[in-house]
Amino acid sequence: MTRHDPEQRSSPHDGDTPRRPRARDDRGRAQNDRPRDALGRPLPHGAVGVPRQPEGIARTPGQTLELGQELLDRHRPFHAHDVFEDHWKQSTGPDRPLWRGLAQLAVGITHAARGNPAGAAAVLDRAAVTIAPFAAAPPYGIDVPGIRAWCADCSTRLGSAGIPHRPVWITPPRLRGDAEGLGAGREEQP
Repeated sequence: MTRHDPEQRSSPHDGDTPRRPRARDDRGRAQNDRPRDALGRPLPHGAVGVPRQPEGIARTPGQTLELGQELLDRHRPFHAHDVFEDHWKQSTGPDRPLWRGLAQLAVGITHAARGNPAGAAAVLDRAAVTIAPFAAAPPYGIDVPGIRAWCADCSTRLGSAGIPHRPVWITPPRLRGDAEGLGAGREEQP
């Protein structure tokens, strides 16, 4: 049995090509500085990508919902995920799982847009379960029952046999309890 040498790369590397050092934050943690496309897929170094959402921004729940909805409506579910995840990581109260569930919802939409219907269905199912405890008394005007129904409907259609592995845009639900857009979930080409 041989030991893993951390200096040895698991993939072939041309010794003449210098390795690009990873960007690090002030605590020394590696940062992913590769450019990304609108759905968060990494692009080659030097490519022009879509700017990422800044991390660590303190927002009120209302600001988080407004920005998340705007990003979802602008076909930026990967970025909406970052906004919801930021709020989830900063939360310490009983509503913390709600923000995790909204981040999962955005990830499900991202998977569908990337052409992964099975992954999208699985994550949307998880989102519905995660936010379920908030259905009886939804905080911040969030339409938890409507979002859960939307997740179930989309998951069923995406998980059906015969859905091709092709990118589809699923019209996101309205996060707050206004009647417009609830239960949407139509598929469109991205």
